[in-house]
Amino acid sequence: MTQLSRRHLGGMFCAACAAVALAPFRPARAAGGLPKTELTPAQALARLQEGNRRFVADDATRPDISAARRHALSGGQAPFAAILGCADSRVSPELTFSAGLGEVFVTRVAGNTLSPTGLGSLEYSVLALGVPLVVVLGHAKCGAVGAALEVAEKGAALPGALEPMVDPILAAVPEARAAGGDLLDQTVRAHARRTARRLREGESSLAPLVKDGKLRVAAAYYNLEDGKVEWLEG
Repeated sequence: MTQLSRRHLGGMFCAACAAVALAPFRPARAAGGLPKTELTPAQALARLQEGNRRFVADDATRPDISAARRHALSGGQAPFAAILGCADSRVSPELTFSAGLGEVFVTRVAGNTLSPTGLGSLEYSVLALGVPLVVVLGHAKCGAVGAALEVAEKGAALPGALEPMVDPILAAVPEARAAGGDLLDQTVRAHARRTARRLREGESSLAPLVKDGKLRVAAAYYNLEDGKVEWLEG
């Protein structure tokens, strides 16, 4: 996959976003002039972990989705984390991490695969908005991963755009087989780990920032039954 330039990233978003200077990493102010988050990568991860703890415990504490918050965000955004997640209706990252408006920058596609537009979205969240943490979030019983296994194990032909959509998942199957156990579950985990590694190890402009300790890229797994997020690596 060709690395996207920051100039190209600007063209992918609205006119207001295009005006943001993408060159500096974690600028003093993010989109719309809001102060960027001051959280370190470790602090951002701890905040997501605490949010998930509250979600699992059915904590009644409500994330801030108030009219005042909407008004404050009308001029821009400065989230503290970015999440690449699955489009599955049972997995909402904002709810899973008890996040309010403007707190997490979410990119969702079936199977949490990394497309050029997904990569550009994540790069935008880091380079323009200043997030210190990117999370690749897979989940139990993922239908897209199941479809990829139908292709890998049975040679199934998927209709329309489904086959190219699941194609990136196929590379995770050998690692999943080697791990043993439930193949679907292990492929979900392997795919999340592989995608996180692609972001960390040179495929995008994020890799140097990870190396310098300015950005963290983590892989995680969401359990549908109890709502817990398991942190796999990163």
